[in-house]
Amino acid sequence: MAKTKTAFFCQNCGTQYAKWVGQCTACKQWNTVVEEVIQKEEKTNWKTPETSAKRVAKPLRLRDISIEKELRLNTDDLEFNRVLGGGLVPGSLILLGGEPGIGKSTLLLQIALKLPYKTLYVSGEESQKQIKMRADRIHPGSETCFILTETKTQNIFRQIASITPDIVIIDSIQTLHSDYIESAAGSISQIRESTAELIKFAKETNTPVILIGHITKDGTIAGPKILEHMVDTVLQFEGDRNYVYRILRALKNRFGSTAELGIYEMQGSGLREVNNPSEILISKNEGVLSGTAISATVEGLRPLMIEIQALVSTAVYGTPQRSTTGYNAKRLNMLLAVLEKRAGFKLGAKDVFLNITGGISVDDPAIDLAVIAAILSSNSDIPIEKGVCFAAEVGLAGEIRPVQRIDQRILEAEKLGFKTIFVSRSNKITLKKPTINIQLASKIEDVVEELFG
Repeated sequence: MAKTKTAFFCQNCGTQYAKWVGQCTACKQWNTVVEEVIQKEEKTNWKTPETSAKRVAKPLRLRDISIEKELRLNTDDLEFNRVLGGGLVPGSLILLGGEPGIGKSTLLLQIALKLPYKTLYVSGEESQKQIKMRADRIHPGSETCFILTETKTQNIFRQIASITPDIVIIDSIQTLHSDYIESAAGSISQIRESTAELIKFAKETNTPVILIGHITKDGTIAGPKILEHMVDTVLQFEGDRNYVYRILRALKNRFGSTAELGIYEMQGSGLREVNNPSEILISKNEGVLSGTAISATVEGLRPLMIEIQALVSTAVYGTPQRSTTGYNAKRLNMLLAVLEKRAGFKLGAKDVFLNITGGISVDDPAIDLAVIAAILSSNSDIPIEKGVCFAAEVGLAGEIRPVQRIDQRILEAEKLGFKTIFVSRSNKITLKKPTINIQLASKIEDVVEELFG
């Protein structure tokens, strides 16, 4: 029996101290440092002695390491595969975070039920009957998904050794506790120790492990910041519970891009994959309204058509309001200054409200021209014709600047039935005989004259 070891941890940021202090020096919070027992007995390997003797790590030359068998596991979910970079990498550890009730458990249970691989779904928050009720609603009759309700890591590894699953899902990491740490589940020490044991299991058995993590009121993953450094991939599941659409983003990904985006629609039978995001990002208004413009943007490798709504009205009070939803407010102020200085539009005494429909946030500079078109359309109360879209950046001199991957944007607009797209004259377009009318512009005045005469 080893000597019991204790340490002091900040419950807010996870910083470790040798003795108690009143204020955490890292996050500057008061009275958040508490004492925890970090080890009370000698650790044993999570594996049995027979299996631990089979594998001994040896150094290899880089050229001798084979990657032919390291194929990604297809999750049968196109959106999930896209965000991961093509599927689950064997031996990887994935952390999925999101607000309570947003659909994290539903998403992973749905994936576990559809997977053709043997999957162990470990829940520390719900009973097996509760999970069964949800599974019958989502995808009844799965033969490859095993449900375990357990929070002790040693017991979980015993069950893993008995059924040898291909994929392990933990719901959630904050509910697990290890015998080697004498503190409550969800504490800094327990989260770190439980995650370390799962990482060791994943790397030594080449089994992908997916963890669900709670978030704090600030929107960050609950627990120590080191948790996000330990895992291979950090996913964020976000959306408004008052709306049916959910967005899956990759905040960190060692095996793919962090610019990809997955979109789902919450239904009674689970989450539906939205393979064509333009269906939710563009309103289905039959009439033509002023103050709306369509822009061709790119998220990762995926081109999207998004609708931008603007409302310009006379300021009731002395100071005009500038309000944005899903768009950078500072960039809006810059574009308004360009319109006033370079194009002669007097908007300094008017309220300007801007909204990106669909509840998403966009930072692509290629939507600048659409933002300006929507503002001018609302200001003059003249609607933009249907079938017109934009893809260009606006500079401080009022010039229309080129954007990257213009061919993909044009093809997406053409596929969705748009008739005209405004782009920069400096863009090099390599498409041969496009059916869409490509309007080349070099200054804001060219676009204004073409749209509003």
